[in-house]
Amino acid sequence: MIVKSNELKKREFKGIDFELLANGKKLMITRMNYKTGDKAPFHNHPNEQAGYVVSGKIRIRFAGHDRVLTAGDSYVIPGNTNHSIEVIEAGEVIDVFTPPREDYM
Repeated sequence: MIVKSNELKKREFKGIDFELLANGKKLMITRMNYKTGDKAPFHNHPNEQAGYVVSGKIRIRFAGHDRVLTAGDSYVIPGNTNHSIEVIEAGEVIDVFTPPREDYM
């Protein structure tokens, strides 16, 4: 699969804007476009989630972790793990989910 930038699928989930960059049978990659004050309250999903902070500042909580992340930081959240994200400073995060999140399609 190849997705050109003008073909990106813009999405919104619980008030958070993101773009579906690409998806296959076993994974998907998104660009989260966080605004200051955005929040994803504690939730879980069966998908393993890995993220890379491109810009901005987020607070992430899961499995005993409570950390503030900035550009260059990354994380992996196991599937079925309660987690939350609070956006302290607007920015972008690249998230990869495996398997793909059907609720993001």
